[in-house]
Amino acid sequence: MDIFSVPALVPPATAGNLTNLIAERAWFEPERIMMSRPVGDSWVAVSAREVDEEVRAAAKGLIAAGIQVGDRVALMAKTRYEWTILDFAIWYVGAVTVPIYETSSTEQVEWILSDSEAVAIIVETPALRDIVQPAMTSQCKHIWTITEDAMLHLRDGGSHVNDEEIVRRRTTLAPDSLATLIYTSGTTGKPKGVSLTHQNFLSECGNVVQGASDLFLKPNGSTLLFLPIAHVFGRMVQVGAITAGLHLAHCGDITRLPQDLASFKPSFVLAVPRIFEKIYNGAEAKATDAGKGKIFQKAANIAIAYSEGLDKRNISPALRIKHAIFDKLVYSKIRQAMGGKVEAAISGGAPLGARLGHFYRGAGINILEGYGLTESTAGATLNLTTAQRVGSVGRPLPGTTIAIAEDGEVLIKGPIIMSGYWKNDVANKEVFTEDGYFRTGDLGAIDNDGFLSIVGRKKELIVTSGGKNVAPAVLEDRVRAHPLVSQCMVVGDNKPFIAALVTLDPDAIKGWIAANKKIGATLADLTEDPDLCAVVQTAIDEANKAVSRAESIRKFVILPVDFTIAAGQLTAKMSVKRHVVAKDFADQIASLYESVH
Repeated sequence: MDIFSVPALVPPATAGNLTNLIAERAWFEPERIMMSRPVGDSWVAVSAREVDEEVRAAAKGLIAAGIQVGDRVALMAKTRYEWTILDFAIWYVGAVTVPIYETSSTEQVEWILSDSEAVAIIVETPALRDIVQPAMTSQCKHIWTITEDAMLHLRDGGSHVNDEEIVRRRTTLAPDSLATLIYTSGTTGKPKGVSLTHQNFLSECGNVVQGASDLFLKPNGSTLLFLPIAHVFGRMVQVGAITAGLHLAHCGDITRLPQDLASFKPSFVLAVPRIFEKIYNGAEAKATDAGKGKIFQKAANIAIAYSEGLDKRNISPALRIKHAIFDKLVYSKIRQAMGGKVEAAISGGAPLGARLGHFYRGAGINILEGYGLTESTAGATLNLTTAQRVGSVGRPLPGTTIAIAEDGEVLIKGPIIMSGYWKNDVANKEVFTEDGYFRTGDLGAIDNDGFLSIVGRKKELIVTSGGKNVAPAVLEDRVRAHPLVSQCMVVGDNKPFIAALVTLDPDAIKGWIAANKKIGATLADLTEDPDLCAVVQTAIDEANKAVSRAESIRKFVILPVDFTIAAGQLTAKMSVKRHVVAKDFADQIASLYESVH
């Protein structure tokens, strides 16, 4: 069994909890700017003292409403300033936060409220309250709405609660106290509540901050959080920024992201690969529409060659000159699209791909790819500027051990691993080995320097009727890298060959329709358009270069609709729910194999 571990930079805590991150910052650096909250189109700075005051006021309101130490309080909202304030307020009370995605259905909310035995819920809008109210259990006695003055109501309601009670409550929490229950996406059965402790987050964020200190502890450093905080990656960003004293702002409306990046100008960002794909594809489509597609392609190839040259420590003078020219013409515009000050980023949640990683680094934005799960409190591995291998997901986080089992499964051990699934002993027995490793369900390999590469999901391996094992992620990521493609799902289990379902990017396809004089054509019209099929075939051909012929995509179908969260085909972090897609598009999958006997 291959094993690799990295010594902890921040050892496991023996005392204290997450509330100290706010309380101590307010005590030692009361006027330090910790956050900015949006007001109209501008940002208002909020000091450590003000953050602590807002958290205390909300916590007092929760205490006045009867919330006890250890109670579960649900929080259902988009990423926003109040999310962070309320999260810490729940901890100041000594209670446990239960995040719920704002895209969840009434049925999903009902399961989470019931399973967690939540006693209260805070929602963002009246529309979300309408979804939640039919799901309210007998235990869940309170519901507050953020856009209907929830913060004010909590402040007024708790005005009689004294500070001593807050101190008493928050100091009851130890490192091993439960901090949050984050429910899995439920791609395989009912969602499970992942029990994460204060220790889990202190170890995770302490070691990420110290390991990537050049980003998190940079003087005047800042980050814009636009990931869902309900997801463990977004939560890690929130707690990590506060651990580091990094200036934090929130963006909950992804359509406002370009505007918010331009006005807030973060020094680095943390995102899922889809964001980086969108920025790249948008820049390529814009160049193509302007008749500069070939120039952009050349610039991309030069950026990739330059980044690869950095690894080999061999960049020719000619390459340097070309790189400098394209830096002014192309790369500076990419950096400007991310606010103009971003020099590095952390990517997680899905594979980024070596090509995109090299492109961005060559364009002046070093994307440090990491890997982890809800059960590992987000990142378990991370590339660092001091230890990076583009295409890998990095080395184990300090304090973490990664092992590869006999069958190739990635196993993780360390203080970042959850205490277990909430009230689910059966599931706990399945995911922990006898010697305490967590079974991730992912397949991977570790090189001699400890860099981990993920090759696929154990349960997602496709076995063709010829007995060939195929990991779909390698193919899907490459197809999805094409600017016109939104999603790709590879199929072929028990079939004679591998095929794929492809969806189109609604924004990118508009430019293609105009450029190719297909005005008036709908997505349904385009599914069998020979010109478009030829373009998608180039993406398929590019993907097939990464695998053997037996693993290659032989046929594909373009779907008339994209996969969506609302239709249940995507999780909130935009992962494809394979079983749902297979059911929804069973006829299209069948058609791919109709002529095969």
